[in-house]
Amino acid sequence: MGKKHKDGKKQKSKKKDQTEYTVADLSPALTQAARSMRTVLSRNLLDSGLYAGQDGVILSLAEADGMTAGGLAQKLGVKAPTMTRTIGRMEAQGFLERKADADDARLTKVYLTELGRGSVKAIEMGSAACDALATQAFTEKEIRNLVRLLKAIDANLQAEAVPLDEPDEN
Repeated sequence: MGKKHKDGKKQKSKKKDQTEYTVADLSPALTQAARSMRTVLSRNLLDSGLYAGQDGVILSLAEADGMTAGGLAQKLGVKAPTMTRTIGRMEAQGFLERKADADDARLTKVYLTELGRGSVKAIEMGSAACDALATQAFTEKEIRNLVRLLKAIDANLQAEAVPLDEPDEN
C-alpha cells in the first residue's frame, strides 16, 4: 500500500523516468548526451576511415567545396590551427586536397577528393543510425520539440557568447 499525505490521500510513487530536474542539471546532461552521440557516431564512421570531427569537414565541403581552412574553422567552431592539422591529416588519408585559388594565388582552398565525396553517404548512414539509437523511444513530436529546443539553446548561447577573459562592464 502506498504512503499517505497528511490529508489522507495516497502519495503517487515516482518512476525513474519521472525524476524532477532543475536548470542546474542541464549542462551536465547536455554535455554527456553530446559526448555519447559523438562516441557512437565516431564508432559508426570507423569503417570508412574517418575520425571524430572529420565528418563535419566533409559535410561542409559537400555543401560548399573549395573553402579556405579559416572558413572551415569558423563554420565548424574550431580554431584555425586545429583545422589546419585536421585538413593535413585528411589530405594524407586521401579525403581532401588543397589547391591554390584560381583568382588569388595567395589563398589555398580545400576540396573533396573522390574518396571524400564517396564518404558522404557513409556519414549520412552513420548519423541516421546514431539518431535512431538516441531517439528510439521518442515520438516524432518529441523529436521535433527536442530539436527545436536544442536550436534555441544554441541560438541563446551564440547570441550571448562573451569571452571569459574579459571583465564584465557592469
